[in-house]
Amino acid sequence: MGLVPLPGWRAKLMVLPKAGLTLVAFALVVALTTIAGPALGLAFLTEVPAGVDDRWGEVAGSLPHYLLWLGIVWTAAAFGEEMFFRGYLVTRLQLVFPDGAPGLIFAVVVSALIFGYGHFYYQGWRGAVVTCGIGLAFGTMFLLFKRNLWPLILLHGIIDTLTFTAIFMGSE
Repeated sequence: MGLVPLPGWRAKLMVLPKAGLTLVAFALVVALTTIAGPALGLAFLTEVPAGVDDRWGEVAGSLPHYLLWLGIVWTAAAFGEEMFFRGYLVTRLQLVFPDGAPGLIFAVVVSALIFGYGHFYYQGWRGAVVTCGIGLAFGTMFLLFKRNLWPLILLHGIIDTLTFTAIFMGSE
């Protein structure tokens, strides 16, 4: 389900360039949804719902809250979400859809839609669309990397860590 063994140093080091490629895909999706979307008249992609920033509690300036959220980020978000949405859901959906490229595409798209919807309740339409796009990018990379989750887990954790570090330091 994506936790492929990484025998030797070479296999472990290859996680880094793969995470870098995933970062490029991530950046493209975020740019398309947050820059190109509003430019095309999709104004809802500029609206951040009220209360999103309050969701993270008292992270700003609080080391205990910051460390707590980093633990949550690396276990529930980076590891948990990648395991469920890519490692489990994509592979299970492949069994439902036809063999070949169409089945793979449907599996990634449905998983990404569910991933985006899971963020709607606290991020609104903007968050759902952006997160769905990230799900498409990550799902595609999961398949390109022969179902290896390690680069996705690493990048997901780093992105969320940087986000919480910015909040902790007071520069959202």
